Amino acid sequence: MHYKMYLEKVEQLIIWARYYYVNDNPLASDEEYDKLYRVVLAYEKEHPTKIHPNSPTQKVGDIVSTGFNKKEHLTRMWSQQDIFDTTELVTWMTKLEEQHGKQSYTCEPKFDGLSLDLIYDNGRLQSAVTRGDGIIGDDVTVNAKTIKSIPLAIPYKKLIEIRGEVVIHKKDFDVLNKERDSRGEELFANPRNAAAGSIRVLDSKIASKRKLTFYPWGLGVNNLDKPLLTTVLDFIYSLGFKENPVSYICEDLKCIQFAYNDIISKRNDISVGLDGMVIKVNSIAKHHEIGYTKKHPKWACAYKFPAVEKTTTILDIINQVGRTGIITPVAILTDTLIDGSTVNRVTLHNYKEIARKDIQIGDQIILIKSGDIIPKITKIFKDRRAFDNPTIPPVICPNCKHDLIEDGSYLRCINVNCSARLKSSIVFYGSREQLNIDGLGPAVVDDLVSNKLITNVLDLYSLTYDDLIKLDGYKETKVNNLLKAIENSKGSEYYKLIAALGIPTVGRTVSKKLQDAFGMHMLDVTSRDLLEIDGIGEEITNNFFSFLKNNSEFIMNIVNVVAPVVSPKIQTDSIFNNKIVVLSGTMPSGKAAIHDKITSLGGLVKGSLTKDTDYLITNDTSGAKYKKAIELNISIISYDEYIKIIKE
Repeated sequence: MHYKMYLEKVEQLIIWARYYYVNDNPLASDEEYDKLYRVVLAYEKEHPTKIHPNSPTQKVGDIVSTGFNKKEHLTRMWSQQDIFDTTELVTWMTKLEEQHGKQSYTCEPKFDGLSLDLIYDNGRLQSAVTRGDGIIGDDVTVNAKTIKSIPLAIPYKKLIEIRGEVVIHKKDFDVLNKERDSRGEELFANPRNAAAGSIRVLDSKIASKRKLTFYPWGLGVNNLDKPLLTTVLDFIYSLGFKENPVSYICEDLKCIQFAYNDIISKRNDISVGLDGMVIKVNSIAKHHEIGYTKKHPKWACAYKFPAVEKTTTILDIINQVGRTGIITPVAILTDTLIDGSTVNRVTLHNYKEIARKDIQIGDQIILIKSGDIIPKITKIFKDRRAFDNPTIPPVICPNCKHDLIEDGSYLRCINVNCSARLKSSIVFYGSREQLNIDGLGPAVVDDLVSNKLITNVLDLYSLTYDDLIKLDGYKETKVNNLLKAIENSKGSEYYKLIAALGIPTVGRTVSKKLQDAFGMHMLDVTSRDLLEIDGIGEEITNNFFSFLKNNSEFIMNIVNVVAPVVSPKIQTDSIFNNKIVVLSGTMPSGKAAIHDKITSLGGLVKGSLTKDTDYLITNDTSGAKYKKAIELNISIISYDEYIKIIKE
């Protein structure tokens, strides 16, 4: 087979793959596709230097990563404001239209998956990054390339940032869980967890087998001149992306409510898990005018589906010991499929709550859940009880058998050597929201504590390869990844370290206030210093100093080992403070350095020019952004002028 024929067969495979994976309209049988695939693959093995970069054979994952690097989005990925009923919808629309006039809206299903940011440049897929905190996410490009509905190449050459949701279809989720069950592996709780876990799996061969699908819903950086969101999405679909299963354009509240009810009625027939409907203003220009809060775009919201109710039975009530010794009663339930996931336990909060509601083992109850909302009991069918069986609070810790004390509404184990407290505190310390030690989950912590390798979080930093490799099930890759993640936690922000220590009422918000006020001296303050900070009262102050007093040596040691840092405060007297800045052209110091500097000066760096842009910093007077800045009357700063401003 000559090269021209090979290219023709590759193009045929690409077309067949697109119609199968994107359009859900196969043009060939599986047998025909597989036969042609093998012919193409055979040619590529004989001519490895001539492989077409977008050949479907290149979708097969064969890379095992040691971990995912962090990557910054070109522009922020915002989360959506949630609304839950018609009253909240009316409030949102009324406020928006009173300030910005009558609008046209797009209404689409809200997929229950993982948001992903794809960057294409010169027609090639350059990177794929999870949403993360909206500014920085995990670089999962290797795994994204295995997803059949994400093109490796598109017929558009300019830089474009395409955003959407990675999901797993319901039928594929069921098959995946059956396979995991047959291997004795832990089941995924719901399709969203399966999609999120699959896109982050380190072995891309595994990711390639998970049958993930990508649905685009918007753009970040782009040079498109499209007036409406609907025309933007039509353009994205034309590039080879999978189209949304249902969408609406609405001009008023009545139409939006109809779309919402219509999606709910079709929910079970749509192959992807949904947890609501996303409403967006259709005009792109209006997006810039309406703007953003600190967390959400004001021009969009997520209209969540009503909670789903199911009847189930309480089989048992067990007690969990938290990192501060608090005893939390948990109801064990009959496995109940509700809102796309299987629920078999629900927290009962505390024993005073159990007594107030008169909850008993054997009770039939109504369980309610909506989207990401934690399941809760809304009703107990007391008339269905065969006999009365009051729930008695424990008097000793279920783990260490130490006597419990009453602490307000809670029962607390005050034994500081209780291993359950230890395990919970270490899991908390390494969680994604704290120091983000990837791989330090409950099972690993249990192994480390049970084998007496650690007795507190400080011991994590003394673990060695020889300590871990001897543990059952710990292979070289797992050991190295864990040690690397622990090492990477060093140099974390000081406030994150303090929050991760689990001081009662001193979370990330409080510890950030302490860092902003006192910097590296945040542990050298007095109670009067703390009480002068807005939002910090006597309870927080007492908890903070009680922890310092009882753990002074431990805190000193972990601070020395982790060597936390304090980010410089934002300089508010700069001309860039509270200004929107766009960068263009090649910069001698690099755009990343300028981005960080502008941010430290209180500015917001964006990727594209709008009428809201305050400054364009450029080293290219012939570029499109330079010309557009002149048209929009935006202040232009040369690179040399920028350096002069920074020095001043």
